[in-house]
Amino acid sequence: MTTSQSRRPANARRAELLDQLRDLFLAEGFAHFTLDDLVARLHCSKSTLYTLASSKEQLAVRVVAHYFKCATRSIEQRVEAVPDVREKVRVYLDAAAEALRPASREFIDDMAANLSTRATYEANAHAAADRIRGFIGEGVRQGVFREVHAGFVGELVGHAIAGIQRGEIGERTGLSDAAAFAELSQFLLGGLAAAPERTEEEK
Repeated sequence: MTTSQSRRPANARRAELLDQLRDLFLAEGFAHFTLDDLVARLHCSKSTLYTLASSKEQLAVRVVAHYFKCATRSIEQRVEAVPDVREKVRVYLDAAAEALRPASREFIDDMAANLSTRATYEANAHAAADRIRGFIGEGVRQGVFREVHAGFVGELVGHAIAGIQRGEIGERTGLSDAAAFAELSQFLLGGLAAAPERTEEEK
């Protein structure tokens, strides 16, 4: 057996563990778990967990990063199939809501309380703002969105997404995360819509 062949089962096992940890953390949070708890829940050895990260702190960071990486890949695959820029905005926010739906309040709270994992989700919110900014710029160039400052609107959307992810919007409004994303999408598309051209009679 070659070295590359021997690595495949180990790599597959690590990928499987990352997925299992992601699902576990999303459902129950992660701050209360010890490494021994995780070993028992995942039916693996502690040495196997150490192949993923050198400490519980680093393990949480890696799993949270894995969650956002998978979510981003899924979101972008859905957006890529949409030709209309207005629909891209709606699909992007709908997909973001869907990706966030499995995240329990425990996961969100733990992620916000940990400086390292909070940095990861804040980076994700900034990336989302950049993506929305790009859609807006594209829509303005096509004439389907009115002239706006794309950077400013993108920053507003980024803050809104971060607020939804942290649970702040839900606490203040009573909206579910999915409903908050739907409201954001409706508000954004309504505010960006270009005014219809005036007819000769209106002129």
